[in-house]
Amino acid sequence: DAICNFVICNDSSLRSQPIIFNPDFFVEKLRHEKPEVFTELVVSNITRLIDLPGAELAQLMGEEDPKLPGANSTASGFFRSLMSLKRKEKGVVFGSPLTEEGIAQVSQLIEYLHKNLRAEGLFRVPGNSIRQQILKDALNSGTDIDLDSGEFHSNDVATLLKMFLGELPEPLLTHKHFHAHLKIADLTLFDEKGNKTSTPDKERQIEALQLLFLILPAPNRSLLKLLLDLLYQTAKKQDKNKMSAHNLALMFAPHILWPRNVTANDLQENITKLNNGVTFMIKHSQKLFKAPVYIRECARLHYLGSRAHTSKDDLDLLTSSGSKELQPLKSQKRSRLDSCHQEETQQRTEEALKELFLHVHNMPDSAKKKKLIRQFNKHPAALTPGSDVPTSPAPRRARSRSFSGLIKRKVLGTPVILERKSRDSTPEPARVSKENVQLLQKCGSPAHMSQAKLKSLEGQKEGSCRRMRARLLSKDSSSL
Repeated sequence: DAICNFVICNDSSLRSQPIIFNPDFFVEKLRHEKPEVFTELVVSNITRLIDLPGAELAQLMGEEDPKLPGANSTASGFFRSLMSLKRKEKGVVFGSPLTEEGIAQVSQLIEYLHKNLRAEGLFRVPGNSIRQQILKDALNSGTDIDLDSGEFHSNDVATLLKMFLGELPEPLLTHKHFHAHLKIADLTLFDEKGNKTSTPDKERQIEALQLLFLILPAPNRSLLKLLLDLLYQTAKKQDKNKMSAHNLALMFAPHILWPRNVTANDLQENITKLNNGVTFMIKHSQKLFKAPVYIRECARLHYLGSRAHTSKDDLDLLTSSGSKELQPLKSQKRSRLDSCHQEETQQRTEEALKELFLHVHNMPDSAKKKKLIRQFNKHPAALTPGSDVPTSPAPRRARSRSFSGLIKRKVLGTPVILERKSRDSTPEPARVSKENVQLLQKCGSPAHMSQAKLKSLEGQKEGSCRRMRARLLSKDSSSL
């Protein structure tokens, strides 16, 4: 059940071989792991190209049994009876549902015919019936066959290949896809006025067949690819074998596309559409087994999203609406993260400043406390709006590099550039900032003092200090 196998090669001569990359890898992965999602994706794009009524869409999805031409007809001709009797004689390979074992056996016939494409009337001229029966029994029994021994003719092998396809319980393209193929044959171009013309719309037909082949059962799709490759190469040698793509379509359309147990009268006007459809498949077989680019993109995004590297096919793809919406979402998410980061940083800074202000305010009165308060008063911007710690104003003095710089580097995280003032410059009187005044009025100091009262207390302290200094000097002089 594995999609791919990884083999470690120790042979140095093979390591230089080019690596084969499958552009449909994620398409196959999605089909294998999530078939319902894959089918819905493909069918939704098929209905975009062709008009399928409700009943035909249900048949394509496998929800209803397909209603085929001649199914309700009571007439039973000799041809219909003969074909039904032949299909009752089931063997291991012939007449049985398509399996990987049957494909392996039939692939021997296809490989042999690739080497013998020059035989005139290939697939049209019947082979020897006795040799065909011997070859058929050998394939059913699973014995090894040496087709290159010369025992069998290329016409024997070609006829047996058609016989194998004709004895399948249902056509290679399946019954439920029958109506979809009829609609694909009707895809034509439009003129300037929007009216349908008789010119086939080849691009839409190729795209519709690519999608339709994606939802074929895996064995049917594998054998169909082998068969169309063979018919494509046969048509390229039509100057030798006299078999054009249209001639080959006439030989194989009844086996791979016509419903079982029907006659030409049952199909009537649809025969031309079916034959032309098979002709188109043969001519464009090299393009039909590649998934459309938008299917590849959807499958890739399903597994990798934006983490995958852009391939060449993705560059050719027009930017889808989903990818357009991803960019603003990413930018919005990034902006939200940046704003959240800034808010967290600002909040931590405010909390650190609050703790620092509380610590300085609770310090005992000293020269160091006054020095710190002066440093904060010189930078009122350091006070955050959320801070509710009161600070007492002090006269402005020249700043010191040591402790104040340390505070700014530890708390604010930014280097402080101090300007040196000349020695003869006189200190300016203290300027109380508007923010500090508002904070003082809002919170108040421990004693609820005003600015004028604080200044008067500082003056009283300085006067008492001068009186104490005078007394000490007088005592010293008297002792001398």
